[in-house]
Amino acid sequence: MARLPKLPDPDNLFSVIDKVSSVIDKGLGFIDKVSDRLDEFGFTEEPLSPEASTEAPESQEEASLPATATETSAEETVAVEIAIACIPCAIGHFSTSSGLLKEAVRFKGEGMASNEILDRIAGTLEEQNALEREDLPPEKILRLPQWEKTIVEEALTQSRQLRHRLENIQTIEELEHAAADTKRYYIKLNRQWYKGRFEKLGAEKAEAIAQRVGEE
Repeated sequence: MARLPKLPDPDNLFSVIDKVSSVIDKGLGFIDKVSDRLDEFGFTEEPLSPEASTEAPESQEEASLPATATETSAEETVAVEIAIACIPCAIGHFSTSSGLLKEAVRFKGEGMASNEILDRIAGTLEEQNALEREDLPPEKILRLPQWEKTIVEEALTQSRQLRHRLENIQTIEELEHAAADTKRYYIKLNRQWYKGRFEKLGAEKAEAIAQRVGEE
């Protein structure tokens, strides 16, 4: 049978408790004195706010930047988008359409039902749709100078006429005429644009453009 531990003498037990209580009281007194001294020197404990505990402090460089340097207003964004030049894009679309129709004519021996011809007609329609809807919408045309507006209006007319011709095309002869007319207008549009630019920019800038794109 296990033996129970011997219980301490009651007088000794209360003596130990008194000693432990005395040590605790002395420790608490020391903490109070330290706290009082910190208060005298202006050290106060402030609770940390939720925002301070979760957000990184802003650097001095970031704080010094004005709002206009880091943010773009909605009005400025719209202005930049609308200001995109559209005539060079129109030239590109007519250039691609002219090339596609020229290639389509090469397959005339296969007949109008040839996939080679039909696919190139579809590609031309896609080019002209993009020109009218993306590059020459009304909001962009409004911001152009008058001499450019004149060119743009004719480009839109030519684009619509080409689309209607291709949507109703039936014979190889019609395809050949469409290809020839598209090529002629592409050359005309390109010349109108660059000649207008040369007149408005002056001799020095015009010469730089001529060297870059070459002369017709």
